[in-house]
Amino acid sequence: EVQLDLRNRQGERLPMLVNILRLQDGARTYDQWALFKASDRRQYERELLAARKAAEAALEARQGAEAQLQALNQQLSAADRRKDEFLATLSHELRNPLAPMRSALDVLNMRFKGLADERLLSAFDRQLRHLTRLVDDLMEVSRITQGRMQLRREPVELSALVHSAAQDVAALMAAARHTLRLTVAPAPVVVNGDATRLLQVVLNLLTNAAKYTPDGGLVELELLCDGGHAEIRVRDNGIGIPADALASVFDMFSQLEPALERAKGGLGIGLALVRGIAELHGGTVAADSAGPGMGSRFTLRLPLVEGCGASVRQPAGRADGATPDGLRIMVVDDNEDAAQMLAMALELEGCRVEVAHSGAAALAMAEGAPQIALLDIGLPDMTGYELARRLRATEAGGRMTLVATTGWGQEKDRQLAFDAGFDHHLTKPIDVGQLRSLLVAKRG
Repeated sequence: EVQLDLRNRQGERLPMLVNILRLQDGARTYDQWALFKASDRRQYERELLAARKAAEAALEARQGAEAQLQALNQQLSAADRRKDEFLATLSHELRNPLAPMRSALDVLNMRFKGLADERLLSAFDRQLRHLTRLVDDLMEVSRITQGRMQLRREPVELSALVHSAAQDVAALMAAARHTLRLTVAPAPVVVNGDATRLLQVVLNLLTNAAKYTPDGGLVELELLCDGGHAEIRVRDNGIGIPADALASVFDMFSQLEPALERAKGGLGIGLALVRGIAELHGGTVAADSAGPGMGSRFTLRLPLVEGCGASVRQPAGRADGATPDGLRIMVVDDNEDAAQMLAMALELEGCRVEVAHSGAAALAMAEGAPQIALLDIGLPDMTGYELARRLRATEAGGRMTLVATTGWGQEKDRQLAFDAGFDHHLTKPIDVGQLRSLLVAKRG
């Protein structure tokens, strides 16, 4: 490239750039000349340099934005984890005061049934069950959001399950003067699922229907087979759902109206839990409504095991009138109210009960060779797991039935208990009927 100056007819100087390229074409050799105005070339180079700098600045800005977005995503993920951990911890901590309340109510029912005003005990029982369900929902929804819910699958006969759900909400329906109409398929309807979780789903749907139906309403619970699926339908003639809310009704913390404007409360997690459990079972749940004031219908679909008519082994129930009378039981819990209320309930069942509030006291008390020990996990001087291992190392503890009683109820918690030597794992607040069945089986 050669730079030279040319002049036009007016004598003006024109800086030029000359590019010369020698080419060979067979036997001929020739030169190819190209002339450019230097000012045009320099302008092009300036524009090219500016464009390159702009591209580099844009790339740097994009990389900075991506780094900021990544940092923001990490912050959101951390906040979401903290929220899930908070929900799990909150539900666990709420179980601790619920345990003595449940035991105290059981004592009142056993000691004063027929003497006290049953309306008071019934109201206490309804509200305590409602609070317990809310705590259970908090626990379950935290497991689902963290991907830690594990199903204990087995053949489940849904006819018995929906009848049980109807019995559980009978008091709630009666309090609101609702009519609960139950329609069940004549043949057994069997699915492969977790009976406890599925019962929770049906209870949530029934409770939701009762809550959003004005007093004196109609709630229908229907179980049927549709091809290779079982369908559980819950229909009500309540407040209905607007069309624009149907798509989000199963979202976490979804509310049809602002909380302060609603006559009925709720955390907005029940239907999200229903969808999560249904999907874990390979099923679906859908909501339908003709609009506000037209009622609602929720349909749960679950894959059948072998179609209608499949058989399932029913668990054997305890004999009528059987009691754990005479059993020697040790209750270990650092919450004195929880320990005393549970002890009183067991004494009313005819058991001989001793109470300890620490691991050291329990080890000393175990020398009296109780037949059953109910051990809290969160003790002040040692964990319930450590206490169980130390009891198992003694002659008396080797023959003892150990029952873990704790607010932690995940599958990993059950496995930790069994690995430590426990025979059973009960989640607080303890269901007195479940505990009675366990004790009766031990006595038998």
